[in-house]
Amino acid sequence: MAAETAGHAPTAGEYIQHHLHHLQSNFAFEGVVQKSIVDFGVFNVDSLIWSVFCGVVGCWLLWLGARKATSGVPGRFQAAVEILVEMVENQAKGVIHNAKSRRLVSPLALTVFVWIFLMNAMDLIPVDLLPYVWHSAGPAMGYKDYMRVVPTADLSTTLGLSVSVLLVCLFYNIKIKGAGGWAHELVAAPFGDKWFLYPVNFLMQMIEFIAKTVSHGMRLFGNMFAGELVFMLIALMGGVWAWQFNPISGGFWLGVGHVIAGTVWAIFHILVITLQAFIFMMLTLIYVGQAHDAH
Repeated sequence: MAAETAGHAPTAGEYIQHHLHHLQSNFAFEGVVQKSIVDFGVFNVDSLIWSVFCGVVGCWLLWLGARKATSGVPGRFQAAVEILVEMVENQAKGVIHNAKSRRLVSPLALTVFVWIFLMNAMDLIPVDLLPYVWHSAGPAMGYKDYMRVVPTADLSTTLGLSVSVLLVCLFYNIKIKGAGGWAHELVAAPFGDKWFLYPVNFLMQMIEFIAKTVSHGMRLFGNMFAGELVFMLIALMGGVWAWQFNPISGGFWLGVGHVIAGTVWAIFHILVITLQAFIFMMLTLIYVGQAHDAH
């Protein structure tokens, strides 16, 4: 835990507040002309580290599945990868009817599903394990003591993913319809190609793009943030048992409840992390599919 709670056992509020802090860094640029400092904002370094880590692991697993693919009887790992690939391809065929587009979109959707599933699965690691390792191995003072390990419980990560999907949709809007065709659609839909409706149509199109992007990222963030909080509350039960251990006190039974509740929630959370990865993938396919449709 941080230095402010080093002298005593933290309260429940201090414990949760500590675990909700990110390892952050400020990146600034010193101007050449005016010698001024331009702040590029705050980066959640822990989310960047763990999202890259999960991405590398996901790419390695998919590469391993492709490398071990055989025409004979597949092993369990190859069969699992083939089932996953076939599932994503079938979903893509049902949404995107352009076979040429699917050559890029299907692998993209597969990558999105695997990557988000692995980032979500970081929530199954005991809450204090990796922060404790970081605290023991690294500096133990200031903001450097913080470490959150679930990238999808960080709004900047999920909105970054949804903005990336938006950029893909904009790319296909221009590629399929042409710059002129898409520009005309922005002012001609959804209320019709009338000059006096152009401002209203354009405003509605912008609202639609913003709403899709924000809701896409917020849905994943909200579910994973809530799941992370539940794990923290369950960990608090075990913390009370550890700090106030007494075989005949209520603290002891909190320890038993900690094990039972943690196990039950972890099993249920496997469904949650899989479902959220699938929903994000499906919405990606749907939004890209809509970019192919002309109004």
